Order: sequence, then C-alpha cells, then structure tokens
Amino acid sequence: MQHAKILVRYLKYLLHSKTKFGVHSPFLFDLITEVFQNKTYNKAYTRIESLKSALLQNHEIIEVTDYGAGSRVNPGNKRKISDIIKNSSKSAKYGRLLHRLVQYLQPEHVIEIGTSMGLSAAYMANAVPNATVFTIEGCPNIAAKAKSNFDTLGIKNIQLIRGTFEQKLPELLTRIDTLKFAFIDGNHQYVPTLSYFEQCAAKAVNDTCLVFDDIHWSTEMEMAWNKIRHNTKVTLTVDLFFMGIVFFRQELTKQDFVIRF
Repeated sequence: MQHAKILVRYLKYLLHSKTKFGVHSPFLFDLITEVFQNKTYNKAYTRIESLKSALLQNHEIIEVTDYGAGSRVNPGNKRKISDIIKNSSKSAKYGRLLHRLVQYLQPEHVIEIGTSMGLSAAYMANAVPNATVFTIEGCPNIAAKAKSNFDTLGIKNIQLIRGTFEQKLPELLTRIDTLKFAFIDGNHQYVPTLSYFEQCAAKAVNDTCLVFDDIHWSTEMEMAWNKIRHNTKVTLTVDLFFMGIVFFRQELTKQDFVIRF
C-alpha cells in the first residue's frame, strides 16, 4: 500500500515538474544548469561508489538503535549492512548531486543530520576538502561502520558526532556562528523535521542552503515540507521529489518550484 502511495505521489510530481526553461528565476536557472544538469566526472565518485558496491555484498548483521521513524523494509533491530546500504543510502545520482551542490555553494562547513553508513557525507566532504563536514549519527554501531568507511576512503575533513539529533544538533549549532549548508536526513517525522528546520534556520544567513531528504516519503514528511515552504524566512524552494532544497536569499522573489530531475 505504501509503495502505491509513493508511486501516485511520483506521478503527480512528474505531471507538475518543470525543466529549466519553465523557470523565471535567473538564480535557479543557473543552479539547474551548473549543478543539476552538470555531468562532469569526479574521481571521488568512483571511490565512493566502489565502496558502496562492496558494502552491498557485506551481509554482516549489526544491532541497530533507531531513534527515528524506523524502516518500513527492515523493522527489526538487527539488520544486514547490505540491507542498510540498499534501503538507506542515497543513490549515486543524488550523492553526486549533493557533491555538486556543495561544490557550487562552497560553504565553510556542512552539517548532516543522519550519517547512516557515511556515503552522503563522503560525497559532500570530497566537494569541499578545506571545509569541515559535521555528521550526526544516533546508532553507535552504524556510527562505527561509517567511521571505518571514512578511513577506507581516506577522508580527513569529516567530524562524526555520535548521539541523538535532539541532543547533538543544538550543541553543534552553538559552536558555529552561521550555518551555510545542511543536509537533513534524520528522523522522518513531522515534529522532529520541523524542529531541525527551525534550529538550522535560526543560524541561517542570506546564502544558506538546507536540503531535506525524502520529502514525499510519508504524509508527515509532505506536511513538514509544506510547512517549511511557507516559512516567512524562506524565499525559494525546489522540489526534486526525493529531495527538497531551501534557500533564504532575500534578493529573490518568494517562489516554489517543482523541477524535473
């Protein structure tokens, strides 16, 4: 039933989505051209995606502590690493998009809420090697595997923070003056998602970008996305179906776009 609902939402997205030629915002037109449609190869992609392929063959079972909405596919607390990768990691298409988006915006630091096995953090860290990627993971066993993956990839500019999002995000935000980029892929529920948005928005400046994962994953996530879109601080949102992107640029006219990706 849930798969049918998501399929209906996706068909609706396809019906309403536009290409860059239906966009009247010069900023977004450039973003689509330079980031969304950019097919430039980066050697970091091969390293990360080769590791992902290896992890998909890793059937080691670990005990998972889940503080969020849980998994519809693997509801138990013991899961294979291969299943975690298959069901929780972003596809290469979206991992590369995160890489290009961070590379384009060049933030001094990045916050990720929800590390999982660390592949999204790896894409972003490789995009800005002189910046720090702070990534928060609640499950200690998953965090340990992510740390091992960072070591395997030789990535030095990721700080992995172990603990709940509710505890560690406020602590992390007190350490930075402004937040330029955050990828929010944690607790996929209405109230927590809005809480993460509000905390990050409080540190936002004009060129801040927030990316929300799985905005059509459930009714609650769609409700949260709609609430975020209508926030008075937000001037531009981009719905890519599997991700939603938020900007706070005051020079832009308030607009919401559904873009084919």
